[in-house]
Amino acid sequence: MAIGAMIFDLDGTLADTEPLHFEAFNAVLRPRGIDLSREDYFSRLIGYDDRDCFMLLLREHRKPANAALVDRLIADKTAVYQASIAERQVLFPGAAEFVRFCGCRFPLALVTGTLRVEADIILRKSQLQDSFVDVVTAEDVEHGKPEPDDFNAALGRLGFILRHRPPIAAAECLVIEDTPAGIEAAHRAGMCVLAVAQTVPESQLRGADVIRPSLALTNLDEVLHRLAAHGWRN
Repeated sequence: MAIGAMIFDLDGTLADTEPLHFEAFNAVLRPRGIDLSREDYFSRLIGYDDRDCFMLLLREHRKPANAALVDRLIADKTAVYQASIAERQVLFPGAAEFVRFCGCRFPLALVTGTLRVEADIILRKSQLQDSFVDVVTAEDVEHGKPEPDDFNAALGRLGFILRHRPPIAAAECLVIEDTPAGIEAAHRAGMCVLAVAQTVPESQLRGADVIRPSLALTNLDEVLHRLAAHGWRN
């Protein structure tokens, strides 16, 4: 089946923001007696949205996990994180160029567990806001990755936005991800996955259909050729 659309993750895939998320989580958790280790975050929690992360950590540390507290923690973490991304350019080297190249060939969507305002800041600063026909954020779905909800939502919205074209099937979507949770979510949605080992070791990404070390070192035609050799065609 031919690739008809590409869906990009944001944090850790296009933007080197996972260390900033980690720092922001700790900034609000430490005053509450929870010290999140870098190893725990990058090996287990990376790829989850803020709500799921806070709920899990509060429960594991036997802290109240009511909705009001979680909402307050999300708001506090959001303030810390937004201040950090407003001060710097966070895209990985080669990411903007890769997105623009892909956008000349396929319709692109962005699927991220971050908040819309945060995604908008990054896209606006990198001048990529016009590269994506749609953006699905944490506010748009009830369950984040590894559930397939955000990818299913992106597919449905692509179908509506591109309704003048033949419908795009899930199997025609190439997802660009950087975490095991993202790979699982995309596969559960019936999509193929190119993983980039920019934030976690390649050994954690073996569930992907294709793995590359970074976007800067990814050749789209070579990836499409490899997918075609394994039953996909471009």
